[in-house]
Amino acid sequence: MNRPPSRSGKSRTPSRNATTHAYPRSARLGETLREVLADELVRIDDERLEFVTVTRVEVDPEMNRGIVFFDSLAGEAGDALILQAFSDHRKRLQSSIGKQVRAKKTPILSFRPDEVIRSAERIEKILRENPSPSREATVNEDNYVQKKVFPEPADDSGLEDFESDDEDFEPDDLDGEA
Repeated sequence: MNRPPSRSGKSRTPSRNATTHAYPRSARLGETLREVLADELVRIDDERLEFVTVTRVEVDPEMNRGIVFFDSLAGEAGDALILQAFSDHRKRLQSSIGKQVRAKKTPILSFRPDEVIRSAERIEKILRENPSPSREATVNEDNYVQKKVFPEPADDSGLEDFESDDEDFEPDDLDGEA
């Protein structure tokens, strides 16, 4: 099938030197920024940032602004101190990005706690506190799956009343041969 040429006269197929990527440039830049910021956080000697993890960085399509999402062991109680520490070190972090990332612009960073992680933790806590009786397996505190063990009935009195439609049934008939 022949396609009509574009109005600009350029071919629609990428050139040999063009690279194609599986996800957008802003997502690739966001991942690179996350790695650079994580490395720089290790170098910063500030105890407010000791147990902080950069979970993701979202960059706008124009590469002007970047939102850095973080989580910490301190949880919501430590957010104010962590945000203050990030504010104190923002210029250093942006400078580090400018030196390590090959891009025309260095996005201006803002920092927010990662609510996705915290929502997942709340859901997990609710599921642990309220186990479903219909589930065959449960997850213990160490995230190991355990098969539920159901107690045996105390007496077999209800089994005598059970009538089978197939009195000739043999357990060996289950092998698939008729």
